[in-house]
Amino acid sequence: MLRKIMLAVGTALLPTIALAATIDVTTADIPVGGSTEWTADNEYVLNGLVFVSEGASLTIQAGTVIKGKPGQGENSSALVVARGGKIFAEGTADKPIIFTAEADDVSNANDLPLDARGLWGGVIILGRASLNSQPGETPIEGIPTTEPRGLYGGGDDSDNSGVFRYASIRHGGTDIGAGNEINGLTMGGVGSGTVIEYIEVYNNQDDGFEWFGGTVNTKYLVSAFNGDDAFDYDEGFRGKGQFWFVIQDAETGNRAGEHDGGTTPEDGTPYAIPAIYNATYIGSGAFSTNGDNDVVLKIRDNAGGKYHNSIFTDFAGEGVDIEDLESGEDSRTRLEAGDLVLANNIWWGFGAASLAPEFALAHLVANNNRLEDPLLMGISRTRDAGLDPRLQDASPAWNGSGAIPNDGFYTQVDYVGAFGNELWTSGWTFLAEAGIMPNEMATVIASESEVSAAIPNACTLHQNYPNPFNPSTTIAYAIPADGHVELILFNTLGQQVATLTEGWRMAGSYSVAIDASDLSAGTYIYRLRAGDQVLHRKMTLLK
Repeated sequence: MLRKIMLAVGTALLPTIALAATIDVTTADIPVGGSTEWTADNEYVLNGLVFVSEGASLTIQAGTVIKGKPGQGENSSALVVARGGKIFAEGTADKPIIFTAEADDVSNANDLPLDARGLWGGVIILGRASLNSQPGETPIEGIPTTEPRGLYGGGDDSDNSGVFRYASIRHGGTDIGAGNEINGLTMGGVGSGTVIEYIEVYNNQDDGFEWFGGTVNTKYLVSAFNGDDAFDYDEGFRGKGQFWFVIQDAETGNRAGEHDGGTTPEDGTPYAIPAIYNATYIGSGAFSTNGDNDVVLKIRDNAGGKYHNSIFTDFAGEGVDIEDLESGEDSRTRLEAGDLVLANNIWWGFGAASLAPEFALAHLVANNNRLEDPLLMGISRTRDAGLDPRLQDASPAWNGSGAIPNDGFYTQVDYVGAFGNELWTSGWTFLAEAGIMPNEMATVIASESEVSAAIPNACTLHQNYPNPFNPSTTIAYAIPADGHVELILFNTLGQQVATLTEGWRMAGSYSVAIDASDLSAGTYIYRLRAGDQVLHRKMTLLK
């Protein structure tokens, strides 16, 4: 038995299969107390506000396309995961889940203007984690206040709303009235039991990402060309973040980070003190026409927050604006109390006369902030693949990073900024698909053969041979019973690089030859999943 598998994880990275059906969905299609699954062989169209209500769960298969109908006010379309509801949307690097406008042909990256915004709503996830506002639960922004399923907040900081991974949210932000627009991804009271990573918000009319309280931790977030703030938090948000990336439009957009502490009351506790490591924020351009709004960080309303090992560059406005009131608690108080920390960051390319208020400059100096060119590979906002925020070999960001907490969440890296050598946006983002950024996911060719041998007694994954290798090697495995088998290749950041084997296999021994000519040198992990057995091994590609 011989199988040939061609894994071209290159330019055609979005679902290109013929869709079996286009299905309009409403809240009634996600029954309370039931489990609903959306599959990649259908296209789903949100008809109004579609709720995953308390007691319901929604699973979205990798590669699925979800579209929102146009409409304003109460006719806005959005997917809303209510408190007690759960979403399991797990895309992959080569099969992202796409949320976009009904008018968007996802097989054609050129069908809509790059600046198309406000064509539908967005995605809203609500939970029971705590807020610092009174009375402790609040109607979420973007939903009519009369809707009880729009409430968020509570007292469970470990609340679990599910998994949201490898998703691209495009062209949203419709206005429901009185300037109340829907963010790309809104998180209200979302707890730390929720997994959110590898999420892109592209060209939303309002904010890219906004947190209202809560404790959710997030990694690998992309906020690109959004009409208002890139990352906004309020009401005592206290989550962890790493590898956050911003690119601002040359003419439209507000702060890269608008960070508020609380509203009612402003000095409510717990304070907003998220801890963010390895961000790269690129503004509208030091001499853009967006100078009045193009500020790196606007920190106010008694907000704290901690930025470590990050790069802030190419902004027309100032670097950081910290609230300083004549009386009462404010963000300057949080700075002086150690709740607001800016450490081991690189700042460069500002059109404004000042980087920070006078009282904050001593803090920046004392905490190893540097004013120097980070030497990124390239900054661009057009389809020339020139937006490349990785570091040049001579970049000062390869040095000077501070220690990262080794707490099981943060990835240990030794550079400043969201990117080192690896372009983790490749494959799943619109930025990569549209040619704004390079798209560098590798092509791996694999051929699988069944080996004539007795049926094995146990599931076995052998070390590849040769190892180290360049560029070809062979992986052998054996399964003792018929069943579904996956052999997946990952890089050391846990990102899926290629699927080497997937499908039903009869009991027996198998050999998979792979050609990794297009992979970068380094260590990779291959994982065999067969039934309830999961086995891992490492291999090293030398070049």
